[in-house]
Amino acid sequence: MARVQLSFPDDAFIFSTSLPVRITDINGANHLGNDALISMLSEARAQFLAHYGVEETDRDGVGIIVTDLATMYQGESFYPDELRFEIGLLDFNRYGGDFVFRVTKADTGQAVAMAKYGFVFFDYSRRKVAPMPAAFRAKFD
Repeated sequence: MARVQLSFPDDAFIFSTSLPVRITDINGANHLGNDALISMLSEARAQFLAHYGVEETDRDGVGIIVTDLATMYQGESFYPDELRFEIGLLDFNRYGGDFVFRVTKADTGQAVAMAKYGFVFFDYSRRKVAPMPAAFRAKFD
């Protein structure tokens, strides 16, 4: 199986936040576990959306769902590292696009991971994919 290779242009990243590696994020190999990194990506994405005033689900019941996730690990991280999450949006289509992430150690800039979340908008009342709201697209075009 081919290895996942992710690369994003530097200008794709429009927001950053920092999160600490907690002791509960450490796995049996004594470094940041992949499950913990995925949770941290979700938190960073939530902070990104909140920063831009975007709710995960609007009052009409249309929200963002993740369709796929690709992660490329580049280095280890340990407790109590502070990680910097840079986030952007790419590849818009009628229904969604990609959240992209660059994760580095906040103090050294050492690469930890690159990741991509595919997403679509979903109408929870109809249980169907929905077109991207114009207001969302306008914030990020």
